[in-house]
Amino acid sequence: MVRLKTRPQFQAALGGETLARTRHFALHACALSQPASAAGGTASAVALFPEAAVWVGAMVPKRWARRAVTRNAIKRQIYAVSSSFESRLAEAAHVVRLRAAFDRTQFPSASSDALKHSVRDELIQLFSRACAPQQP
Repeated sequence: MVRLKTRPQFQAALGGETLARTRHFALHACALSQPASAAGGTASAVALFPEAAVWVGAMVPKRWARRAVTRNAIKRQIYAVSSSFESRLAEAAHVVRLRAAFDRTQFPSASSDALKHSVRDELIQLFSRACAPQQP
């Protein structure tokens, strides 16, 4: 598993299709063989993704997770769960995006065990949906 690092890589992956959604997360993917039109149309996928592998990135906006401790804990969970699903994911660029905030009344601590378990369970559900065989 290779991590996405640059803005054009994230833009290309977000410009692809949405593989799965849960209440708080969305998983986007872009095939490595497609040109990256989101980066201005001039960069090729070969330039953005030099090796054929499973690429993964995490987007946890400050809008949905105000505390840095929470954002970093969620990112660690995203990378840990994605590495366990690496063999089942296609060789593509994937981005897991936090799309809603976790309720601060339910999880008052910035980095509680309950929040970590809830995030992990939802991420496992997200990746399971993405890796499930598509119905015809």
